[in-house]
Amino acid sequence: MRLFIAVNFSEELKDKIKTISEKVAQYTEQGRFTEKAHMHLTLEFLGEVPEVRVKEIQAAMEAVKSAPFSITLSRLGYFKRNEGNIYWLGIAENKELMALQKELHRLLLAKDFKLENREYRPHITLGRKVRLKNTFNPEELKGAIGAIEIPVNSIDLMESKTIAGKLTHTIIFSKIL
Repeated sequence: MRLFIAVNFSEELKDKIKTISEKVAQYTEQGRFTEKAHMHLTLEFLGEVPEVRVKEIQAAMEAVKSAPFSITLSRLGYFKRNEGNIYWLGIAENKELMALQKELHRLLLAKDFKLENREYRPHITLGRKVRLKNTFNPEELKGAIGAIEIPVNSIDLMESKTIAGKLTHTIIFSKIL
């Protein structure tokens, strides 16, 4: 099972993020943009995990101590790639989010899960292999991006799989904060 733990969004929030994504897409020469159904904030990518270990992941999620909180989008950014950049929406600095992710990471490591060992940089992926035209002005999106606040009331264990050639994300377990 290909698994990750994420913060999922309401349809209303996905619509707002999709509007920003579509504005960026208008200025692209190439790229694949994230479908609305797949928009989320990844807290921890687990990769391929045997089904027998799902209960261990659920136990780690249940052990997380966090009250509900909100996060705010901060900016449009990208990770540079030769074949085209990965464009994303960044999350404004948030102590609650960072503490939640750090605790989740620690609890999963204690259960011997193999996790990425790099600094957590919270972001929402908009598109991959994107090349923008020179006419794109990211300043035009500043007001729309900074106005989006996202409530974090739960975290979800997600399975990612391809069914009949289509990527699907399914919630396997939710932990209410």
